[in-house]
This record gives sequence, structure tokens and C-alpha cells, in this order.
Amino acid sequence: MSGPQTPMAHRGTKLMRTWPLLTPVVFLLLVWSIVPLLMTLWFSFQRYNLVDPTITGFAGFNNYKFLLEDPAMLAALFNEVVLVGSVLAITIVFGVAFAILFDQEFWGRSIARLFVIAPFFVMPTVSALIWKNLLMNPVSGVFAWVTTKLGFGAIDWFTNYPMAGIVIIVAWQWIPFATLILLTAMQSLDREQMEAARMDAARGPQLLRFVILPHLARPISILLMIETIFLLAIFAEIFITTSGGPGDATTTLTYLIYLRALVNFDVGGASAGGVLAIILANIMAFFLVRTIARNVNI
Repeated sequence: MSGPQTPMAHRGTKLMRTWPLLTPVVFLLLVWSIVPLLMTLWFSFQRYNLVDPTITGFAGFNNYKFLLEDPAMLAALFNEVVLVGSVLAITIVFGVAFAILFDQEFWGRSIARLFVIAPFFVMPTVSALIWKNLLMNPVSGVFAWVTTKLGFGAIDWFTNYPMAGIVIIVAWQWIPFATLILLTAMQSLDREQMEAARMDAARGPQLLRFVILPHLARPISILLMIETIFLLAIFAEIFITTSGGPGDATTTLTYLIYLRALVNFDVGGASAGGVLAIILANIMAFFLVRTIARNVNI
């Protein structure tokens, strides 16, 4: 008679039985992600223009060379950094502020939380249309009415301050997400630690610097990584409001790829831009993951 099975043997048997069920799903996910990547990589080395089908053949690194030598590429990278960096800074600051505020007890807190979180569920296209036509319109917008009443005159945001306008729209969409993540983290803060700090005569700024921010370091790092991944793909807000203009003032790398592919019909050049975008995103993800790992080990 064989002896009783050890927990490790039992666990190994269980894994062997479930693996055949997981294999189709894992295979589908791999195909779903790898095939588009391989096709993008292939087209980036090809001469492929939808307007002139006779332009074919192996292009080598010419698509990459043309893209990197294009002045619009440098402008797009700069705009990408400005957009992502500005939105991250705004969402972190307001996210921390709202998390601290809504962690307190006050009348109507549930309703206030609902209003703060609601913008995250508005579709980007709808959000861009609301801000463009109802709020930032220089003739009939709410902002124009307010600034005119204050004596400053109407501001044409998407002509004079196009990047600032887009940053405001995108930040308005992502502040609720930052608030949710950081509020959840705030609710796990040890209240005895807060009381001990107050007994040691710590006040608002000291509590924020030495108690709250160290506690929020990990969720802020994770929030930075998640938001960066999505902000690198911002498109609808730019397309609806400025179409990358004036000039190339709001043309990001994502929008530049769109222009190459669906305006100039240059599939090869657009694919090269897509590969560069993947490389840049992975470089940023590498440093963000290292930052998160360092905070987890604190």
C-alpha cells in the first residue's frame, strides 16, 4: 500500500490536470499579441503605400531613417513628453489631495465621491466634445463667459494654448482614477500612527511629508506605470480638438503614426513609427517597474 501523497505531489498533479485547459487560452493570447507585432515589424521594412500599389519591395532601414530625420518626429516626441509628464503631475497632486479629503468624515461625502469619480466613465470622444464646444469654446463656452465677466476677455484655448487645453481635458479624465487608487491606499493607513504623529505635535505639512506620502509611495508608483501606459496612446482628445495643430503643436507620436498611416497612406513609415513607439514604451516601462520594485522593497 502506497503512503499518503505529499502536498507537493498533490499540487503537481493538480497543475498537470489544469494545464491542458489553460493551453488554448494562453495560445490565443500569444497569437493575439504576437501576430500584430510581427506584422508591424515586417511592414516597417517594406515599401508599402496604399495610394500607389506599385511601390513595393524591401526598404531596409529607410522607413526608420526617413522617420527619424523628419522634424515632425522630434516635435512629436517632445509633445508626448510634455503631455504625459503634465498629466501625471496633475493627476498625482489632485489624486493625493482628493484622497486625503475624502478620507475624512463630512456631510455629503458619498455624493462628493460620486461626482469626483464620474468623469472617469465618460468616453474620451464625448469628453473632448464637451470641453471643446461647451467649456472652452471662445464664443459660447463657459470659460469664455467667466473670463469675459472678469475682464480678461475670451481665450481661444485650442489656438493660443492648444497643449494646455488637451492636458486639462486628459487630466480631468484621469484624476478620478488616481483618486480611487490613492483613496483605497489611504484607508489602509494605520490610524494609530496618525494619532501618534499628532501627539508629537505634527501638523498638516508634517503629516503629509512624513506619514501620508511615504505610505502612498507604492500606490503612486503603480499609478504612474498604469497611467503612463494609457497616456502614451492618447488619440481621441487630440483628433477631436486640434487635429494635431496648430502646425504640429499637439502632434504626439501616436497621432503622427495616424497621419502616416491614414492620411499619407504610408503603411511602411507608420509601421516604423509603431515599432519606435513600442521600443520607447518598453524603455519607460522598464524604469517604472524598477521604481515600483524599489518601493516594494522599502
